[in-house]
Amino acid sequence: MPQSVPSLPRRVARILRTSLFAQVACALVLGIVVGKLWPESATAFQPLGDGFLRLIKAVISPLVFCVVVVGIAKAGDLKAFGRIGLKALVWFEVASTAALLLGLAAANVAGPGTGMHVDPAKLDASAVDRQTQGGALPSTTEFVLNALPNSAVGAFADNALLQVLVLACLVGAALLHLGHTRVPKILPAIEQAQEVVFAVVGFVMRLAPLAVFGAMVHLVGQYGLGVVQTYGKLIVLCYAVAAVFLVLLGVALRLVSGLSLWKFVRYTREELLLALGTASSESVMPRMMQKLRQAGCRDDAVGLVLPTGYSFNLDGASIYLSIGTLFIAQAVGVDLDLGRQITVVLVLMLTSKGMAGVPGSAFLALSATATSLGVVPAGAVALLLGVDRIMDSMRVTTNLLGNCVAVFAVSRWEGALDTARAKKVLDGGIACAVGEGPAAESAASDEGSGAESTVEKRSTAKEPAPEAG
Repeated sequence: MPQSVPSLPRRVARILRTSLFAQVACALVLGIVVGKLWPESATAFQPLGDGFLRLIKAVISPLVFCVVVVGIAKAGDLKAFGRIGLKALVWFEVASTAALLLGLAAANVAGPGTGMHVDPAKLDASAVDRQTQGGALPSTTEFVLNALPNSAVGAFADNALLQVLVLACLVGAALLHLGHTRVPKILPAIEQAQEVVFAVVGFVMRLAPLAVFGAMVHLVGQYGLGVVQTYGKLIVLCYAVAAVFLVLLGVALRLVSGLSLWKFVRYTREELLLALGTASSESVMPRMMQKLRQAGCRDDAVGLVLPTGYSFNLDGASIYLSIGTLFIAQAVGVDLDLGRQITVVLVLMLTSKGMAGVPGSAFLALSATATSLGVVPAGAVALLLGVDRIMDSMRVTTNLLGNCVAVFAVSRWEGALDTARAKKVLDGGIACAVGEGPAAESAASDEGSGAESTVEKRSTAKEPAPEAG
């Protein structure tokens, strides 16, 4: 007898029950509707998104620590880890500089602020101070010093990823130096802790639809949809430039590794939609680390490149800052010549590196840039207060994809990428097991491919690291 076809309501219910992407998408639409119809409820729903981000941030530091330590110990080569870090920094600098130049070129051609004739004296400059909470971007020296932990516990308590990375590198190096025979129980304990953290991530991610719903109600209710009409040209330009930049990233990824960025987007669509809805790339860092490892990237490359990119590779922010600076200048009637625009690039190359984790960092970077030019009133940054939150979606998505492409590129550059496995995973030939830890990933790998490649064995094998020194 032919099998009965489930009715449409049953199929929809099954999809909503089993697909995180469908749940988040529905929460996104529902949040927009509720925020539009009942804007007074914006504040009431904000804790849903804030609470989810708190839970995710609670596991990011231990996860990064475990992945980096295990990656170094299993790779068995500290020099290779250093090469990965150096190559990642080179990639980050090239990519972020390209984003800045692309944004400046687009703003010169489109002129999003031309004809606004804004009087800076009538702008509320104190609103920028309220947005930034009186903070300031760190200097280069402060940035370097802040990356060094002065307390092992404090690095985790403050969720300072760069400090956690430094600690993880030191612990991984110590494990390599002491060897398995002198500390035989440390590495297995860290691996087991990693399993626990991944399981916690799986539990927390079940709350993602609620977080997206709360975040969207707050956004639409507080800012409304009218801001899209007021700043339409600027919004369209930023998103269009981001799209062009992602196309260029896709071309670079294809040339470097032979992989498709579009297939990766499809592979990580749940994470991207969640990041889009919550306006936070940190909310999906644990899941992205898992998916990159499943896609053939070695543990040490994922553990170092992705978290470091959150501070050094802000491609979306670079696009927004370059376009925003010229938008402000055009709006107040200031003509920036080529020399001053080169100054903009140089200043933003420095200020954008200290943005991560600083409240109102985009406004601080824009104010610093305006001050360095000496011709654009710093208070004119207030022009972007109404549109900044809408730009978060562009910044977060572009930053996240830029960092993931960096992981693939650097892994391929260092020989830490199983390209055959990556293509199978992105084509859907290997089942994904996200949220259940490395053990589940290993089982999915065995089911999908039958045998691991040489690169995969290096990252998942259970043999002890060779004794060093």
